[in-house]
Amino acid sequence: MNLHVNNFLAMLLIAASLTCGMAMSATAAEQSAYQRSVERYPVPPVTLVNQDGKKVRFAELLQSDKPVAIQFIFATCTTICPVLSAGYVNLQQKMGENSSKVHLVSISIDPENDSPKIMKEYLKRYRAKPGWDFLTGSRKDIDAVMRAFNAYIPNKMSHYALTFIRAPKDDKWVRLYGIMSSSEFANEGKKVGMQ
Repeated sequence: MNLHVNNFLAMLLIAASLTCGMAMSATAAEQSAYQRSVERYPVPPVTLVNQDGKKVRFAELLQSDKPVAIQFIFATCTTICPVLSAGYVNLQQKMGENSSKVHLVSISIDPENDSPKIMKEYLKRYRAKPGWDFLTGSRKDIDAVMRAFNAYIPNKMSHYALTFIRAPKDDKWVRLYGIMSSSEFANEGKKVGMQ
């Protein structure tokens, strides 16, 4: 009888330790919920329009002496876009007076509705500081940019939480897929000179 009880207790201990191990693995996975890769993307020679209605040659905009970040969002999004934009806000606040030393770019995936006026209101709502541009353009040009960055989606409602960051004049982009905490985004940004 004691042997059966001891075996039973031993099995309970093994099961408990396995369960704890799985819980710890799940917690570690939750802490690193985003995926990171380094990629090269051919930047298409398109002309987009910023929140001030000014035409911008996209490839020239990216040839900056500053670190660059790109996200694909739209102004009426209520799911991941506010979270992505909050990452930009937190980075700008953390950088304070140096926030213009990083070029943050949001690209509309809803160009049919995101006019310069709407994009300007969006940036105002998020209290964006100088150095954060919101771009739109023709559907053809927006699709070309999304395809170039391997971020194309046929329907804005099924878009991904993607952030692309790059050191000044580097030809490699860090692709960050998934929702990041502000500290994770700041840490990734530091690796490319966003401080």
